[in-house]
Amino acid sequence: MRTVIYTNFDLCTGCAICQMSCSEYKTGGTNPRLALLKVVPNADGLIHQPVTCQQCQNAFCMKVCPAEAIYRNEENGAVIINEEKCHGCGLCVKACQKDVVLLDKPAKKARKCDLCAGEPVCVKSCPTGALEIAKLGGAKDE
Repeated sequence: MRTVIYTNFDLCTGCAICQMSCSEYKTGGTNPRLALLKVVPNADGLIHQPVTCQQCQNAFCMKVCPAEAIYRNEENGAVIINEEKCHGCGLCVKACQKDVVLLDKPAKKARKCDLCAGEPVCVKSCPTGALEIAKLGGAKDE
């Protein structure tokens, strides 16, 4: 079973509260650029699409890591970066199809959503309910 954050762009207002709560929880500061998810507006800026790590079943970020620093949490299916093993080479950043693996250049470490140990703060803080926890388990869900 794999846990992911499901996004409903029809409910997203682009307020960035999810990004601010994520960055506050993960870095101690409220900077949306440091969040481990992003909110992307369409060309006219009227529709916003929250983009989160989908904890891919066939995670390219995990496959390309030369340090074997990326693994899957067996309990919730989250793809996790072991920061102690990470060399900060950036191959996982380039491999991510959703562009949600970030390289923290000062720390020389890759970072991505780890589902906040099963209780994502972005989901809790979203005032419109545009973010939800979803459990995927069958082949049709992949």
